[in-house]
Parts: sequence; C-alpha cells; structure tokens
Amino acid sequence: MSIFPENKMVILRRVSQVFFLCAFMYVLWSTTYPLTGSIPSDVFFVSDPHIVLLTAVAERMILPGTAVVLAMLFFTFIFGRFFCGWICPLGAAMDISSFFNKRKVLLKEKVNARIRKIKYFVLGISSIAAVLGVQIAWATDPVVMTARFISLSFIPAATLFLDRSFMFLVRDVGFYGKVYDIYRTLKSSVLGINAYFFGNTGMIVIFFAGIVLSAFFVSRLWCRTFCPLGAMYGLISKHSLLVRKASGCVSCGKCMTACRMESIKNPGDSYTKSECVLCMDCVYACPGEYTKFTFRDPFRSSVNNNPTNPTNSINSTNPKGLSRKDFILLLISSLFLSAFRWRKRNGSRASVTRPPGALRETEFVARCVRCGNCMKVCPTNVVQPAVLEAGLEGIWTPKMMFEIGYCEYNCTLCGQVCPTGALKKMPLKEKQKTPLGKAVVRKDRCLPWSRNENCLVCEEHCPVPDKAIKIDIINSGGIMIQRPVVDRELCIGCGICQNKCPVRPSRAIEVIT
Repeated sequence: MSIFPENKMVILRRVSQVFFLCAFMYVLWSTTYPLTGSIPSDVFFVSDPHIVLLTAVAERMILPGTAVVLAMLFFTFIFGRFFCGWICPLGAAMDISSFFNKRKVLLKEKVNARIRKIKYFVLGISSIAAVLGVQIAWATDPVVMTARFISLSFIPAATLFLDRSFMFLVRDVGFYGKVYDIYRTLKSSVLGINAYFFGNTGMIVIFFAGIVLSAFFVSRLWCRTFCPLGAMYGLISKHSLLVRKASGCVSCGKCMTACRMESIKNPGDSYTKSECVLCMDCVYACPGEYTKFTFRDPFRSSVNNNPTNPTNSINSTNPKGLSRKDFILLLISSLFLSAFRWRKRNGSRASVTRPPGALRETEFVARCVRCGNCMKVCPTNVVQPAVLEAGLEGIWTPKMMFEIGYCEYNCTLCGQVCPTGALKKMPLKEKQKTPLGKAVVRKDRCLPWSRNENCLVCEEHCPVPDKAIKIDIINSGGIMIQRPVVDRELCIGCGICQNKCPVRPSRAIEVIT
C-alpha cells in the first residue's frame, strides 16, 4: 500500500512540526501564576520514554505516563522514528535552522557510521546510571533541554523585550491609538506573565544554541550523534512495519543528497532504517517518483524488492550493535556513577532549601528532571536553578533563594506542575504546615538586637496565623524596644521574613535547612 508518493506528506510533516512546537511553547508559556493553560503542563514530559522509563528505573517505581510511553513505543514499532521528524520540538528548531542554509556539509558514510554510535553510548550510560539509582537522563533529553531553554531563558527574554518595545513605541515615540490597544490586549494575555529573572542560565542558552546552530552546517547533527531519545526510538524502529522502497530506481542519487539524516547509503532501497525520521524529503526529491513508503508484512522478514540492486536489502543496512570493545568501554565509562550512588546513600540532607513538597534529597535529585516548570510557575520568583550548591548531581535542580522572593503562603503550584512527582502535590492546608526550614535571627545584624532600634518588618509579614515571629519587649534607657524571636514550633521557613528584612547586604533573619 503506497503512502502519498507526492509532496503532500512533506507539507503535512512541516505543519505537524509547527503545530507541536507551538503547542509545546503554549504549554510552557501558560505554566505560570495563575495556571491558565487548557493543556496539562506535563503532557510532553509524561510521553517521553527516555525520561519516564529511566526515572522509573532510578526510583524503582512506576511513574504516571507509563501507559502513554508504551503507546509511543507501539506507534514507533508501526511507523518508525516519527516522533523525531514530526513532533520533537528540538528537531523542529533544528530544521528551522537548517532551512536557512541550502549548502550543508555532507558527511562521509564512514564518519556517519562512527558518530551514530555515540548516541547509543549516551543512552547506555544513562541506563546504567538509572540502574545504579542515579538519574542523568535530564542532561541530554531533547524535550527537557528545550523546555529548560524556553522556560528559563526564551520566555523571560521575549516578554521583557516585547514589553519594553511597546513601552518605547507608546511612551517615547508617541504611538497611541491602535498600538496602545494592541499592547493592552497582549498585556492581559501573552505579556501578562511575570518576566522573571533566572540565574545561572548562561550554560543552558549556550548548550541549546550550539545544538540548534549545528544543524545550520550539518542537518540534524544532534539527532544523529548524541540524542538518547532518538537512540531509544531507533532501536525499535529497526523493526518497524513502515519501510522505504525505491522500485525502478535510476540511481540519480538525489534522495541521498536530500536526506537530512543521511540515512540513505546508496541509490535504491539501501538505507539505515533506525536513522530515518520520516521527513519524506527523499520521496519529494525523487524525479521519477520511484521512492515510496509502504507497510511490510509483519509476519515475513524484509526481503530485497529491488532486482537491479540485489545487495541493498534493508536489513543489511541497519547499523550493527555495539561491539565487545564498545561494550567494555561503556561499562568503564559508567563506573564513576557508583560514586554518586554511594554519596547519595551517605548524604540525604539537602545543602539548599528545596521547594515545598520536595522528596527526600536522594529521591528528589533522582526524580527531578530539571524541566524548569516549578521555577517558571512560582509567583514570587523564589525558585531558582542551582549550580553546584547541591553538588554536581544537583545541578539545575530547583532551590529557594529568599533574597529574590519567598514561598507564597497560599500557593501550591510548584507541586501541581512537576511532571515526575519530585515535588509532591499537596493540599493547601498540608503545605501551610510543612516546614521548608527554620528562620534564625542574626542578632549581630538585627536592628532591635544590635542597635536598639525598633523594626517589626519580619513580624508584620509573617503569614502564619499565630505568628511564627514573636515580639520580646525590653526597656532600654526608658525606650521600649521590640525584639523579634522565632517560634520554631510555628515557623514553616517560607522566607518572607528574610526577603522583606531591610538590613543589607546580609539579612538579619535567615532561613536555614
């Protein structure tokens, strides 16, 4: 059965890429306070088998979304790596970058064969790490990397730029009327989110930009070389039912040049099936419409249907598995992960303050995929990405920075948008009684304690109904001085006292874990 031998599928694929990229951005854009999106904020994450399965293995549990993941793997067995060519947001971004350069570098087949192995090493290391209880899938997963860039870098920069541009046009240039009406409309929707600042995101931008820009020179270089999700889909798509045929091929070679994954080795049926992302460019490039995608009989092995090229069977072009040497190298390169496992078992306390609902530190680090949802949804911007404050294994995990914001007493959004349960979903009443840490008064800095000057800022802002910050009144030279004292039984460590404290540069009251 032939599947659209014309360019209709190419157009449909581009429409699909644009649609899913826009949907992905919409989900992340609407993951803000208050939640306004009609699409669940974790929909893309729970359908990612690389994240869901390896996080489940690392945590020894079944995560929500397993059924969706199994469905994705099933459809991959039917169609092949359709996700990479039709849905993946990072793949769409790379294709946009690649579109602007029509003279991309074509790699030799030997080079392609070598670099394609790397992604299987990446997947292997992530898998061994998961077995050891260390979750590092977040570092190279394309969905998570794209979400991290969009949430923590692109959206804050875009909203700030658009807001400042409209303000310049209206206030400085004098464009009132329709321009101001457009600005007011956007301010109540797209520009209505808070353009927060997130620190330590420079590496996120550089890493993402490097991946996207690499496609300008070599199309889909990341997909061929490093993508572990592509490797996982590739392993299944080797046996997919949808196959490429080129009956009557005249060996013009245009399909080889058009293929963005360079998966076509020779004219005819010969192609590396696990590398094909179903872009359909080869179908469109074929001048004689010889190239088609058809479904094979699942109960019969693939056979060569091209009589003019008897050596070019599909199975003969599939990449070989890792050699014994490669496997030994993979094991050796993964040994260092056991040190992380030992460290986790011997240090369960967090060195930074985590958002409300965080699991025990060892479980939290293993389950957190560093997607940035909790950081972006926080209404006070207190949740920030860590660098090395929580150790190397805690890089880009969320931490609380009370100098920037505080944990809103009546908010539970971070737990609602966490896709893996690293932050538990808690009822508001439970959250209001769960301590993040305890506030401590630094008497050498506090104005009432060190200078005998009245200051009630921390006590006034404390949201606990019975006030976790009490007032101790003393008589100093005939002046009644009110000194703050923390009631550790009531304090929940929300950090508003530290955030609002007027003492600088170091606050006179701090939350410690």
